[in-house]
Amino acid sequence: MRENQITGAEAAVRMLQLHGVQHIFGLCGDTSLPFYDALARLDHGIEHVLTRDERHAAYMADAYARVTGRVGICEGPSGGGATYILPGVIEANESSVALISITSDVPVTARGRYPLTALDQKALFAPLTKWNGVADHVTHIPNLFRTAFRAASTGRPGAAHIGLPYDLQKQGLDASHVWAQREHGSFPAYRTAPDPALVAAAAEVLLRAKRPVLVCGGGTILSGACTELVRLAELLDAPVASTVSGHGTIPDNHPLAIGVVGANGGTDETREALSQADTVAFIGCRAGSTTTEHGSVPGPGVPIVHIDIDPMVVGANYPVEAGLVGDALHCLRALIAEIERRITSPRTTDAAQRIAGLRAAKRERFEVLAHSNARPIRPERVLAAVQKALPADGIIVADPGTPCPYFSGYFDFDSTGRHFITNRAHGALGFSLPAAVGAAYGRPGAKVVAAMGDGSFGFAVGELETIVRKNLPITLIVFSNSSYGWIKASQKDGYGSRFFSVDFNRSDHARIAEAFGLKAWRVEDPAELDAVIAAAIRHDRPSLVDVISQPLEESAVPVSKWMG
Repeated sequence: MRENQITGAEAAVRMLQLHGVQHIFGLCGDTSLPFYDALARLDHGIEHVLTRDERHAAYMADAYARVTGRVGICEGPSGGGATYILPGVIEANESSVALISITSDVPVTARGRYPLTALDQKALFAPLTKWNGVADHVTHIPNLFRTAFRAASTGRPGAAHIGLPYDLQKQGLDASHVWAQREHGSFPAYRTAPDPALVAAAAEVLLRAKRPVLVCGGGTILSGACTELVRLAELLDAPVASTVSGHGTIPDNHPLAIGVVGANGGTDETREALSQADTVAFIGCRAGSTTTEHGSVPGPGVPIVHIDIDPMVVGANYPVEAGLVGDALHCLRALIAEIERRITSPRTTDAAQRIAGLRAAKRERFEVLAHSNARPIRPERVLAAVQKALPADGIIVADPGTPCPYFSGYFDFDSTGRHFITNRAHGALGFSLPAAVGAAYGRPGAKVVAAMGDGSFGFAVGELETIVRKNLPITLIVFSNSSYGWIKASQKDGYGSRFFSVDFNRSDHARIAEAFGLKAWRVEDPAELDAVIAAAIRHDRPSLVDVISQPLEESAVPVSKWMG
């Protein structure tokens, strides 16, 4: 190889390094060998985290990106690896999380000759990513990386895919091709600002309202706009509700905080608070079926202001009085400036008083169940125990099923930012255990608790080895009820309790965890729960608590509509 040449694999590693990548989550394979060898030989400062499943590598990269604001990187081999990694890539893309999936591929020279693990990766990833490319020549590799980072981090963040054929990883190219725009390593990169005329229109609608409510989604947190959101709420004296992904846009102890609304995590009280609005502003969310309970809250005829980075979202589900397209941070700053120009002091209404009464009623009902001594243990009692034991800077990673609506509806985060992670775009089981790994790497000083049902545990159990190998002080909580609870509850609600193929045998998750090397407890007596949860969270190595819990279909879970 000539003096100023590097291999395609070396170029890939250098491109990651130049974009500021510090962690890669992935799984080895034959077609990835040159890439792995370059990672082993070169001095780049990147830690590779070996996972036990490519899907979990993507979930790790997703959560890592959510807590760091850096583009998450996952990788896997050709064939099965490329297909296994897809669920996590799709979740990140639909959740507006910047992620790059790198999959190695069969040699370019073997295309069309039926080599092992061959598939059309470009066609496979095309409908499921924001951007997607497979290298056809070694000199294409640096530009593919630049384009992937640019696509993932700008505009509406999302997932990108790069395919690296085996032979191109070994071929040479001139090192001068390798350069990066470092700003694209974090998101949102190159923020966009709203049209001033539309800002004025939105301010007019909000100031005309007597009882405005702000509904904030994950985009507000991803944009780092929580401080501005709270400032706008206080200016307008407007209550703030959040979507499941937006939990953390306002401290839950703020007088204007309603809590999570919608079919998953919303309660009668939060529903009433949103129903009282004479104007609703959606900020950094899609106003989709779960958040609006299929368009029923808010109902037809309520004036809508919609702010989002994605122009296709604004006006998709509600006609809007005013729509702002742009980064949430810039939109809120512009809106605050316009409102401050029009008013001399913050408005004062009875919003905080109205919200206080509704919050008290919601909390009172929860506390009754949170102190229940009934067996199996009520999920409310588990939440109360975690609430007491988790440090203020802790992170909850929740799977769908039992954990998501309960932690959305009743767990209080009294600071803003990303302290709650759940996979709301597609709701696949098995997310929280691997995602907790990504969160732990992304925010190593914070305590991470992963909450899952026993159905989800079965999807992701292999990553217990990863947690132990890396000695991550993650605490896992398993709600053990021996069923796919969400579907069983759906069958009870809509199909006359004709339960079919939703129950399975109970596993001893504590013994399984101990076999992997975790410190583990099994709890059946509610009187023991607080002490066990506190001990598990204090433990400075991996831990698991297996809770024999009330079946979801028998619980008071805050879910109004089981079908999303």
